[in-house]
Amino acid sequence: MTPWNTAPRSDTAPTDTHPAHTPRRAAVAVAGLTALAGLAGCGGAGADGPSGRLDVVASFYPAAWLAKEVGGPDVAVQTLTRPGAEPHDLELTAKQVARIEKAGLAVYVKGVQPAVDDAVAKHAKDTSLDAASLVRTLPPPAEDEEDHEHEHGGGKAHFDPHIWLDPSRMATVATALGGKLAAADPEHAAAYKERANTVAAKLTGLDRRYRDGLRTCGRRSIVTAHAAFGYLAERYGLRQVSIAGVDPTSEPSPRRLAELTGQIKAAGATTVFTETLVSPKVGEALAREAGVRTAVLDPVEGVESGSSDDYMTIMEKNLAVLRPALGCS
Repeated sequence: MTPWNTAPRSDTAPTDTHPAHTPRRAAVAVAGLTALAGLAGCGGAGADGPSGRLDVVASFYPAAWLAKEVGGPDVAVQTLTRPGAEPHDLELTAKQVARIEKAGLAVYVKGVQPAVDDAVAKHAKDTSLDAASLVRTLPPPAEDEEDHEHEHGGGKAHFDPHIWLDPSRMATVATALGGKLAAADPEHAAAYKERANTVAAKLTGLDRRYRDGLRTCGRRSIVTAHAAFGYLAERYGLRQVSIAGVDPTSEPSPRRLAELTGQIKAAGATTVFTETLVSPKVGEALAREAGVRTAVLDPVEGVESGSSDDYMTIMEKNLAVLRPALGCS
């Protein structure tokens, strides 16, 4: 494989010294310079996407949703994680690394995808926005530290990266993203900031519906497929009990499953929540052992291709699933 930063060598054309070709070559050169001049004056720094729009690279779905909502028609957003794929497993191709380096802005959440974190650190320090750096983060769950520590670029991610499951934190990121886009593309600064305010208001409204909907519930524990819902739990006074750690691909030990069965019974939980992008088999087996049902609680890490859902509709569905499971009035 050719290294990402090694440009393929082009064949050298034979030198043509025939006088008849000199005027044509000069005309081509002038045309090329004219075209370059036109590109240089189009759209400001980083505005090299289709039709002169700002080229934005998003690491996975929540970052892409925010970039499209705040960027609107002034950005061209490319997502590194394909629809329906588990984002924690992402390995970047050489082409994707080059895309990060060339983008006007890379939007990501540090701690979710080590390959993206490393590529940004090496090639896009000054043209990136780490959403996790904008909000107060939570430590990883205790069981994740003990049994499922999340490898992160050769070390450990010492915080829970799933910040997007708290709409109030997402509102903070939306506002900051508006300012970052405005700085990268001053020509459309006012539009970016206006859309950022609109998105932040939508997220604040979602936060209010969650607070109201989960205020009075008979149960407060949610049993989840992996430890993605720590921010949601903290925000709305719930307790997360996770089968796997921060990384959903980690396998819980038999000891951990036995502990979970006891915790489910002790908490009087009625539901084990499975996910959309990870196999539900372990969750279903745990539910059978504990004598409870299963339901889908979406961590909003990705959306299947062709789905009409987006971040807002998925979060509304999650609230609708949580309320009966927790016995909310």
